[in-house]
This record gives sequence, C-alpha cells and structure tokens, in this order.
Amino acid sequence: MADTQFDLIVLGSGPGGYVAAIRAAQLGMKTAVVECDQLGGICLNWGCIPTKALLRTSEINHLLHHLPEFGFAADNVRFDLGKVVKRSRAVAKQLSAGVAHLLKKNKVTVFDGYGKLAGNNTLAVEKNGKPVATLTAPHIILATGARARQLPGIESDGKLIWAYKEAMVPPMMPKSILVIGSGAIGIEFASFYRDMGAAVTVVEMLDRVLPVEDEEISAFARKAFEKQGMKILTSAQVKKVRNGADSVTATIQANGKAQEITIDRVISAVGIVGNVENIGLEGTAVKVDRTHVVIDEYGRTGEPGVYAIGDLCGPPWLAHKASHEGVICVEKIAGLNDVHPMDWTNIPGCTYCRPQVASVGLTEARAKAEGHQVRVGHFPFIGNGKAIALGEPEGMVKTVFDADTGALLGAHMIGAEVTELIQGFVIARTLETTEAELINSVFPHPTVSETMHEAVLDAYGRVIHI
Repeated sequence: MADTQFDLIVLGSGPGGYVAAIRAAQLGMKTAVVECDQLGGICLNWGCIPTKALLRTSEINHLLHHLPEFGFAADNVRFDLGKVVKRSRAVAKQLSAGVAHLLKKNKVTVFDGYGKLAGNNTLAVEKNGKPVATLTAPHIILATGARARQLPGIESDGKLIWAYKEAMVPPMMPKSILVIGSGAIGIEFASFYRDMGAAVTVVEMLDRVLPVEDEEISAFARKAFEKQGMKILTSAQVKKVRNGADSVTATIQANGKAQEITIDRVISAVGIVGNVENIGLEGTAVKVDRTHVVIDEYGRTGEPGVYAIGDLCGPPWLAHKASHEGVICVEKIAGLNDVHPMDWTNIPGCTYCRPQVASVGLTEARAKAEGHQVRVGHFPFIGNGKAIALGEPEGMVKTVFDADTGALLGAHMIGAEVTELIQGFVIARTLETTEAELINSVFPHPTVSETMHEAVLDAYGRVIHI
C-alpha cells in the first residue's frame, strides 16, 4: 500500500509540475505527483517538443529545395510523412520516459489518476471512476495546464478541423490549409505546413500577425511569410465553415468584405483555456478569472495551502514560465530566504517559425505607454557576416532602452536561431544591465550574436556595420 501522507502534492506533471516536484524533493520534502495522462504533460507529449521535431523536418525540407544555392544538386527530393510523424512521436516518448526517470531518481511518488481537492490538505485520486487513493499534505500545487480553445461552430472534429493534436499527427499531407489565429501556435503550424509544400492561409482577428510581439517585428514577419507564399488576412474573422466529404469551405470576413475559400483542412489555434474544471475548486477561496486561477508572485492562491502554476494561471503560456513558477513556489513553501518573486516581464517569448521570433521585456509601444523616454536601436541580419555565410540574411534585432537610465527595457529579434540568442538579453535584464555594460562586452566574430551588439550600439549612435 503506497504511503498517502506527504509534505507536498503536485497535481499535474507538465514542465511546471514535474520541475516543482523535483525541486521539492531536492529540498527534502516528501513529494507526490498525480498525473492522469502522460508524464511531461502537453509540452513534452503534444506541444513544445514534438512540434520542434516537426519544424526541424520542415526546415530540412526547405533547405533541400534550395540546394543549388549551396552548390549541391539532388533530384526527386521527397519525404515520407509517416516517418516524419513517427520521429516526432519518438522524440516526445523519449523525453516523457526521461521525466519518469527523473521523478524516480528523486524519490517522487507518482499516482496514476485524476486528482481533486477534497477538503483541507486533501486530494482524492480516482481512475476510471474508481478511487485510487486519498492523499494528504499541508501544501498542494495545482499544475493542471490548459487545453485548446474551441470556436463556436468551428470546433475541431479530428478529421477536417484540427486542433494542435491532430495537426501534429496528420494522416496525409494536405494540399491546402487554413490556420485560424496567428499567435505562436498558429504561426508555427503555418510555417511547418508551408515548408512541407501546402498552400497556407492565415486568418488573424487583430490587425497584425504575432500580435504580442513588437509592431516592427510583426511587420517584418508578415513580409517574410508572404514572401514564402502564405496568404495573410488580418482584421479578419472566419464567420462559418461548411464541411465537405474531404474539404472545408470557410466564409471569411475581412476589410468589410466576405469571401469564401475551400481548403483541405482547417487548424484552429485561437488560444487556450485553463483546466479549472473537476479539480475541486468549488467551495474554496481559489479565485478563477476567465478560466485561469489567480495567483500572486509566489504562486499562492486565495486558499491557504493551495498553490497554482503554469498555463492554469494564464499568460504567458510558456513551459519555461511554468517551470520557473514551480521552483519559486516550492522554494517559498520551503522557507528559503533568497526567493525572488516572479517577474513576468523577464520571461522570454519564442516562436519557432521560419524566420524565428524571440523577445523579452517591453515593446517600444508598451515602454512609451508606461511613460519611458526611449532610445531604440536596430540592426539587420544582412549586415552580419555569419548570417550571410549561413545563407540566412533575413532578420533583424531591435533594442529598447530607457533614455534616462540606460536600462534595457526590451529586446526583439527575428531571424535564424534567435530563440537561442534571446537568452543573452534575458540575462542582461535579470542583471539590470545598462547600455554601458552591453557596449563594453566583446562579442565573438563571426557570429550571429554580433547583431545583438550592433543593435545596442545603434541605440546610442555608435553602430559600425550599417
């Protein structure tokens, strides 16, 4: 009989939940994780990881069709979709198994089933409608994540209208796709299917693609996507769809005019909804706002002893944000003295489309709206030797500084591998670096990272290579 008394119980094993559990175990807490599905949650199994495997495939497919630019020639380049999907699933399976190993290594007890708050310091676990265990702990962290939002009348049916799960395991390669929503999820799928040869139309309700990004980055991204052959419709809505035998006809309202298009498949990527149902929040002091649990900077809810982290708590809906929240929450519970409260402005955002997009901190518009006098720098990839040598001259880095203090308010990037570069600016912001330290830092040559240095120099009238 498994022990049922713990110091901490974590409901959910995604990148927030399993990291919180491991950190708690490191701090000497007797810890349990309750998971109803696959260890690793959506991120490892149906999100961050398998989509990157797919996008790596589409990147290779794009390069294979541009071999003459690098002095190569190949005939009859083709792909096996079944093997593409199989590799993506294998990558996800490997990492999910890795989470199981880490939890076991750290002596975290795992319960297979659905968990639900059942009174003070109590979590009831059941599976297939039958009780599994009643667990107790003075601290319970909710990390149940989120699911795809469904548009009324355009709900995913698994065949013609896909949510993210169906889009990751296509049984056939559609010749044409309509993507509803141009946030990170929608644009990544649009990028994958376009580079695999599908005709792609993107519909965005707001006035620009990637609407959370800086306006200049959004504009640059739109031009890049349209150059690739995507059709982008902004300030537009899909009013209705009509399913055929093996196609969908969508009515789109854009710029005051209605148009119909017929496509093979539709991908709905219009945001996510927190998994707040059936976890026992009724009768507690946990506050829910628009399907997301309200927390403070340490993950505390309004109910004593109950905490929440990750996508369950709202934007930004990012795995690394969930992990960091988990660590902060556990360390605060453990009574550590040097726990820094969560600063959501220092969470980097990354979109793995082609070209990649990454950012941290305030956009130029947000900085001005908050009352800052700003100095803005830009540097294009076309001015960078390494980017040109790689055959990746399409890109830009933008920096935003406070004109009075020199504080780095925000950094925004688009181009090859910027998701790997953005961490440099994240560290700069975390260390409260000013332009002086960045200007005096020596960047290696030749590297794409030199674009970051030049964008800082440009903000202060010292740019060299443009």
